[in-house]
Amino acid sequence: MFTVLHGSDVHFGKPHRPGVAADFLRLAREAAPDVIVLAGDFTQRAKIGEYAQAQAFLQELREGAGRTVPVVVTPGNHDVPLFRIHERVFAPFRHYRTFVSEELDTVTRVGEAVLVAVNSADPHRGIVNGRITDRQLGFLARIFQETFGANLRILVTHHALAPPPDGGSDSVVPRNGEILDRLREWGVDLILSGHFHRGFVTKSSAVRPAHGERGDIAIVHSGTATSSRGREAEKGRNSVNLLKIGTQHTEVIPHWWEDEVPGFVARDSILIGRG
Repeated sequence: MFTVLHGSDVHFGKPHRPGVAADFLRLAREAAPDVIVLAGDFTQRAKIGEYAQAQAFLQELREGAGRTVPVVVTPGNHDVPLFRIHERVFAPFRHYRTFVSEELDTVTRVGEAVLVAVNSADPHRGIVNGRITDRQLGFLARIFQETFGANLRILVTHHALAPPPDGGSDSVVPRNGEILDRLREWGVDLILSGHFHRGFVTKSSAVRPAHGERGDIAIVHSGTATSSRGREAEKGRNSVNLLKIGTQHTEVIPHWWEDEVPGFVARDSILIGRG
């Protein structure tokens, strides 16, 4: 069994909820995952002070359980400056590279699992719904071909490759159907993302019906882990996911923050077949 703790949209800055963040750290210690995934939007306005807080938070996540846990990260659209135009044009990821990760597209190997994170934040052409470029598709092709024998292949992005089942107006990454076709060819098992500020589980066949016949890719979105920016059914709420991945099935256990408890509380699990 391979365990992943998946969150997104921590939004250090005005929307950030420090008490919820403390409970997320507690959940990370108690769940003892094999890897933690944070799918972007570490800051609200990409300011140095916000990034310094995010850096300290990531350090505590990695080492808070008395052992070093791999943390896979990727930038979100809020991690580039929006209103500081000169910086957005010429050095959009400068602070992200300094405080979070020097590399924007990364490969993390944990046991027999391979997690590839690609930067879908496009500060110049698609700041809201993001983009995945041809260069990044070439990077993905190379990595997944080199790791063909891996038992588990996970893609991490900030922006969505499939729309939410509730029919919201949120946009998805351009060419998402074509990208999903390529990911299926490369044997990707699971996509983890965020951005919509509400969690849901779907499959690539929701975009490409033919995937339902064979090679359907599970797609799991996290809500906002630690901010006040939840949307739709999660307005004002916080949610993350705990995934337990076996050879035949993936169990997704959403956890919602409850102030009455307090802390993140498991909700009904969702079982997804693999392959």
